[in-house]
Amino acid sequence: MTLSLQLLAAVPTTRLDPLELFLDADIVVQAVMAGLLLASLWVWTIIVSFSLRMSRMEGRSREYEADFWGTRDRDGLLTKQQRREVASARVASAGLDEWKRSTSGSSIDTGAARDRINAAMEGQVAHEADELAGRLNFLATTGSVAPFVGLFGTVWGIMNSFFQIGAQESSSLAVVAPGISEALFATAIGLFAAIPAVIAYNRFSNRVNRYEAKLQRFADRVHAGLSRELDKK
Repeated sequence: MTLSLQLLAAVPTTRLDPLELFLDADIVVQAVMAGLLLASLWVWTIIVSFSLRMSRMEGRSREYEADFWGTRDRDGLLTKQQRREVASARVASAGLDEWKRSTSGSSIDTGAARDRINAAMEGQVAHEADELAGRLNFLATTGSVAPFVGLFGTVWGIMNSFFQIGAQESSSLAVVAPGISEALFATAIGLFAAIPAVIAYNRFSNRVNRYEAKLQRFADRVHAGLSRELDKK
């Protein structure tokens, strides 16, 4: 039994061990790997949280817009809670607030009032889209930078391997192979962080654009309704 265990221990491993590659790497390569792993963890945190946030916002906007067009007391829908949590409510609020200010005087310039109402709602739509898009900056940065950070770790590891060749005065593959494997592992981690970030950024950017277009269509309908109210004054 003891002889069998010794024979098994003497057999070299035929699989890569990521933990062993990390522990045996140079301190600089380890720092690169650790940074990339943290970036990858943060990327997946953003992916999950942003997906949940967008689903929640889209659902609330649909519900609010259905209520908005189904009631005549639209001011009553604009509670402080809704203005804070529902993008459609904030867009409608911007238009209604400007409509009230524009119609509060004795004389009304309907053309100028329409322009101000339209500008107020378009500005709010742009603000909502910018706020959502700003949360995707880390995905874009990671997708573009992570491969180069991993490549830096690879270059450093290969340089260290060549240094070992000179120090040991041997060009044997057994001398340089471990260091090169560790160096290439840094590039692999860089790609592991970058690929999901790029895919998520593209998908979320498209989703934000579609959500912005939906808010803009809602703003156009509200503007049309308020314009008809102006015509009656």
